[in-house]
Amino acid sequence: MSENAVFPGDKIASIEEYEAGYNTFDDGDMVRAATVGQKDLDKTTRIASIKHPKLLSIPKDGDIVIGTVAAVMSSMIAVSIDYINGKPTTSKVECICGTRNIRIRNVALVNDIVTLKIISHLNGTIHAAISESGLGVLFTKCRKCGGKVVPMRDAIKCVECSWIDERKLSSDFGKGDIFNLRD
Repeated sequence: MSENAVFPGDKIASIEEYEAGYNTFDDGDMVRAATVGQKDLDKTTRIASIKHPKLLSIPKDGDIVIGTVAAVMSSMIAVSIDYINGKPTTSKVECICGTRNIRIRNVALVNDIVTLKIISHLNGTIHAAISESGLGVLFTKCRKCGGKVVPMRDAIKCVECSWIDERKLSSDFGKGDIFNLRD
């Protein structure tokens, strides 16, 4: 293997020397590799990146992502990222989103499609937020019967069994091409 070859988690450079670039992350002390590839240290811009034969998409702070809820905990959800700024990604990177300060019992459930905003990369973990008005659940089904749901103010109602459930709905709930993926 080449001397520039790196694996996920390998130290690339100190944060005093370089900033994190493509396929890298800042762990608070060092810039580390987020994927397998070749180390690329740009001495003019002072940015450390990883060149990967297949471009792996790691969202940056401020990016809007769409993904599938993989797990729901008491104060956060884990989301597998499917789209970054509207572009599909095959990297299957996950992020976590805190839900503690949202006054809804079920912000999102497993297999819901949600839109989030990336807020930070900390200790190798991608953190996202769902609290802004345009963010939230884009698509869901009834958790009782699996039927189609329609929005009702700040809740959803099943058209088949009439079950009403709270969710943090996106302003785009019920719109767009995302539904063709799930039906």
